[in-house]
Amino acid sequence: MDNCSVLHMFLTLSIMTGQLEGNLHEIQSSQTSHSSHLRVRRGWIWSQIFVEEEDPTPRKIGQLKSDYDTGDFTIKYILSGEGAGEIFIIDEYTGDIHTVQCLDREQKPFYILQAQAINRRSKQPVEPESEFIIKVQDINDNAPEFINEPYISSIPEMCPTGTSVIQVTATDSDDPTFGNNAKLIYSILQGEPYFSVEPKTGIIVTSLPNMDRESRDLYLVVVQVKDMLGLTGGYSTTTTVTISLTDVNDNGPTFQHNLYTFAISESAPVGTTVGRIMADDGDVGVNAKMIYSLEDLEGSSTFTIQTDADTQEGIVTLAQPLDYESKRRFVIVVEAINENIDTRFLSAYEFRDRTTLKITVTNVDEPPIFTETPYRWKVLENAPVGTTVGSVYARDTDTTNNPIRYSISQYTDTSHMFRIDFRNGTLYVAESLDRETVAWHNLTINAREISDGQLFSSVSVIIMVLDINDNMPTLSQHYQPYVCEDTKAGELIELISATDADDPVDSHHFYFSMVPDKHINPNFTIRDNQVLSTIMLAVRKYRTLRLKKLLTHKLETEEFSEKAMSFAIPEIESNKTVSLRPHPRRREHRLCREEVAASIRMSLCHSNLIGPEDEVFQQFIMERLTDADEDLYVPPFDWLHTYAFEGTGSATGSLSSLDSVTFDPCDEGPHFLRLTPWQSGAEDETSF
Repeated sequence: MDNCSVLHMFLTLSIMTGQLEGNLHEIQSSQTSHSSHLRVRRGWIWSQIFVEEEDPTPRKIGQLKSDYDTGDFTIKYILSGEGAGEIFIIDEYTGDIHTVQCLDREQKPFYILQAQAINRRSKQPVEPESEFIIKVQDINDNAPEFINEPYISSIPEMCPTGTSVIQVTATDSDDPTFGNNAKLIYSILQGEPYFSVEPKTGIIVTSLPNMDRESRDLYLVVVQVKDMLGLTGGYSTTTTVTISLTDVNDNGPTFQHNLYTFAISESAPVGTTVGRIMADDGDVGVNAKMIYSLEDLEGSSTFTIQTDADTQEGIVTLAQPLDYESKRRFVIVVEAINENIDTRFLSAYEFRDRTTLKITVTNVDEPPIFTETPYRWKVLENAPVGTTVGSVYARDTDTTNNPIRYSISQYTDTSHMFRIDFRNGTLYVAESLDRETVAWHNLTINAREISDGQLFSSVSVIIMVLDINDNMPTLSQHYQPYVCEDTKAGELIELISATDADDPVDSHHFYFSMVPDKHINPNFTIRDNQVLSTIMLAVRKYRTLRLKKLLTHKLETEEFSEKAMSFAIPEIESNKTVSLRPHPRRREHRLCREEVAASIRMSLCHSNLIGPEDEVFQQFIMERLTDADEDLYVPPFDWLHTYAFEGTGSATGSLSSLDSVTFDPCDEGPHFLRLTPWQSGAEDETSF
């Protein structure tokens, strides 16, 4: 059974209850009149009449009856007033009232009617005309409706939870005094968790704190209202509330770039706009208004800045004339600060921001400009022809932006070691390079505009040729070492050094050794100093009759260079006696060690001017030989003189005694030298 049927039964029972109460009143009136035995004025007998709205079925809703009615139908009942004959009809014999139309309480909640009872025969009123009311009883046949639509409201962003937004109101045409038909409940269908609504009052409040307008500035909240306290079977309706967030100054200005660059011609007049910059501010209106200022790091005051009131941009203008040749670039710091500051949301420092402004002054008509100056490149000396060395790039800063063609100045690359791509400026190796010949190449590259003016500019290109190990080490000079007879073991004979043309010139590490596949004399050895030189030493005491010139053998490879040196000593016959000239005071005497050492070093050692093959040296030997042969009484007596050239470069100077005028023996008298130590000639013959 539906809700309407339940209500219908309830209303019918109410009507019947009223009728029963009326009948009881009628009976009680009759009993009172009979018991009193008094004749009283009789009157109308009826109950309060209720009729249920929206009931399409004709039905009896009540009865009018006079206490004069005895049931013989002599009384005629007449109904007049609102709806009489159209909505309500009456049975003229019984006084029963019926409805013939569906009623709507919302259109008319009650009807006022008049009733008459007349005698059919006399046509005279039995009862005076009386007025009564038929009340239309409510059912829940109307949905609630919102009033004062549309609902539009706004609140400040960042407001706290519980902030009141707006109140929505709905009405219900049903009877608010009857049941729950017009009792309304509000709820949120859309808009949570940002907003909520008071169920009974319809007041919308915020339920989420710190809502940011810059993230979302508009909310559409759907509110539902339902009658019957929201119970099942009631009617409901919805409305949309548009809620916008108003701006507060919770954002400071922010530049999108750390550096802004502008260019201005040197011929621009004072007042020319150089450019516009803008600091973004998420706020709007007065909260987005800002003031720009310039902090000229160079203090030239060449430019000024003003705020555009409409766009809030900073307009940079020229305040003083420019001179391209005097100054070509300006670096300025720009600061933007909010005009209105609200410290409830940010600190005062956060309402400002800074950026750098770089202004370049351009020439009226200038040649191309290279991106670098100079270019510095490196290339290996063994780089094959066609190797890319690098690329130069120049651009035309004029508005015409003419194409650029590149070329190498013919005066800086006379050997044509490089070539350049005239279209893109790429430099290539054109000829084989040699660092030992040319270690640096200084080129001049021209960039020329293809235009009527043929403007061009040049840039220096410095190319360093990198070394590779393509040179073998060589001995520093042509060595011809000589050794004195009776040289002690371990004595220095020659200091040998080497050079290498490759880098680093002064820091090479050479290793010296005798060639294994050559005949190595055991009397000599080489001590490797593991630096730039080595030492040739005598291994044992050595004597010889005569010393020949060094013979040199060379062996060269890509990695090292060798020179093998040898001494050739002539053979002498063994067991032969050497005749010596007599002397009057001849006696055997063994020279002291110092005298022997002095005599065997009589040579032009370490002379920087002459050598063994020099005429001066040879003449000197012959003169000394003649002196010894002609003077029989002047010591040394039959002495074997050995002269040797000791080489050059010694820091000690010459040890020769050939220039001595006197001879100073250790003992008195002439001295005789025993030649028996040289008689074993086969043992002394050595080559190296």
